Amino acid sequence: MEELRNLGDVREAAAGDAHLLWAAQGGPNGRLGPGVRAWRHGTALAVTSPDLSRRDRLAINGDPDDAAHLVRSVLDEVGPAYRPVGQASLVDALIDRIPGLTPLGAFFWMETSTLPDSPTAGVEWLDEVTVKEAASLFDRFFPDSFAQPEDGGAHRWAGIVDSPGNGAPPEPLAVAADVWSAADCGFLAGVCTHPAARGRGLARAVCGFVLGELVRRHGRAALMVHADNPSAIAVYERLGMTKRLLTAAHLA
Repeated sequence: MEELRNLGDVREAAAGDAHLLWAAQGGPNGRLGPGVRAWRHGTALAVTSPDLSRRDRLAINGDPDDAAHLVRSVLDEVGPAYRPVGQASLVDALIDRIPGLTPLGAFFWMETSTLPDSPTAGVEWLDEVTVKEAASLFDRFFPDSFAQPEDGGAHRWAGIVDSPGNGAPPEPLAVAADVWSAADCGFLAGVCTHPAARGRGLARAVCGFVLGELVRRHGRAALMVHADNPSAIAVYERLGMTKRLLTAAHLA
């Protein structure tokens, strides 16, 4: 296998695959993200990203036989903690070819390169004080979110805020983050709405606002959503996003 050491080579090998380009975490300097490595073998490309969206990920594409050879070699190089992730049909083929490789679950990778057609009135980028207030929203209603305001890893948070006045702190009603974005693909995560504010289209407005900003800055935007979350998938589809099914696996 051949190791690729710069973003330009990964772009060429990825052939437009946004999931692989996101995994590369490339910056405007043309370098791969911190700790990221990439390899090519035949038609297959593999990108390892440490602690990306709280997981050590091994993004993979290509012909199943080439990909299986590459995954075996890469896991020997970086260790079994990395989880192969790719098109569901490809990961199924890898499981058939690599002893001990076990499926972990399926999710949709959703992406868009067009500006969403969605009202965004009332949405704004949150200041540091309001982001801290948003942390309680996650503590109470979405503690399992991969993106959390208290982590400090997001580039920025957007939201719709209720300002009660009388000296009371602002209360975020719906929020979402620009987090883990790369030069070639912005990324949306940390979508959370207060239960009392649901049904008013606030999540769609916040997501449309962030996706629009990401498309303007990076040329495309993406997110990941559990395959068994049809209501969220429907919101993202109304914002113009397309989906494809990915599967993650690990060495048992």
